[in-house]
Amino acid sequence: MPNTLNSTSPFRIAITAGEPAGIGPDLIVAIAQSAAQHELVVIADGNLLEQRAKQLGIPIRLNPVQIDDAVKINPAGQISLLHCPMAKPAIAGQLDCANAEYVLETLGIAANGCIKGQFAAMVTAPVNKAVINDAGIPFSGHTEFLEQLTGTNKVVMLLAAQKTATAPALRVALATTHLPVSAISQSITSDSLQQVVEIFHNALQTQFGIADPHILVAGLNPHAGEGGHLGREEIEVISPVLDQLRLRGMHLTGPLPADTLFTPPYLEKADGVLAMYHDQGLPVLKYLGFGRAVNITLGLPIIRTSVDHGTALDLAGTGKADAGSLTAALEQAIEMAASSILTTPQ
Repeated sequence: MPNTLNSTSPFRIAITAGEPAGIGPDLIVAIAQSAAQHELVVIADGNLLEQRAKQLGIPIRLNPVQIDDAVKINPAGQISLLHCPMAKPAIAGQLDCANAEYVLETLGIAANGCIKGQFAAMVTAPVNKAVINDAGIPFSGHTEFLEQLTGTNKVVMLLAAQKTATAPALRVALATTHLPVSAISQSITSDSLQQVVEIFHNALQTQFGIADPHILVAGLNPHAGEGGHLGREEIEVISPVLDQLRLRGMHLTGPLPADTLFTPPYLEKADGVLAMYHDQGLPVLKYLGFGRAVNITLGLPIIRTSVDHGTALDLAGTGKADAGSLTAALEQAIEMAASSILTTPQ
């Protein structure tokens, strides 16, 4: 990010519209109805957005933008557009392999723009992995795509739910992500766990503005192994890593039993939770915050946030899609960009 930016001046946020047959275009049209404090630049086919807006009966004005232009704040009902043409017109709810390359091109434009400092962050609407793979393009998800594009060695998946009147804020990072349960234990090594904690801790400091973050770390086994009677991963891997990192000044509590970690006495004193695997931490977070949760990729040289849901093909073009998660992802990206600017040496 260029050092000419500061946390009070407006900057650009790139937004990719995701799968053109899904609800991504609907969500873009919805968020454009509210004025923003920064310039929102949607990277998509302008014809797609205009067609979907017409289908939804919602007026929208797309303002073409050149990256070298000065930052421009659009009023409600308008959004900046970096046009990227589709191979074929999209029909809401009907996947078409012909537009797989288009979806990946929008991601590449956004990511490269972030790398060059043209965008302060990127926000991604949902994509359909299957249709991209059906087009003959190996693709396992946004995270892996951006990891490879940026040449990053290790990334960490974080989901964050905003605080509401009835539920607390919650950040849950994962030591492992999409693995079979049978492969989890062997994937949690001393080196990998240390990397994950370091990335999580650094992000809380530099992108969330928390000077001395307190992280709760879950054990892998029931009751955190119960002194080795229910597994030895806590004794042989997790505890030694945490002890080493505590010597470096990190505020880490654990390994804790996951069934009691997610309770108010623990959470109210913590800035984040590290779960050992996907379904250990995310069911709790999604129960508390589905529809307002944000998927964040930590460890990249850029800021990337996304929604906590899929393409919802059955809702595309119906007017029933909820833009809450994309709004939350956008707000989170702006907050992280501002914190990053404040912590970047000028």
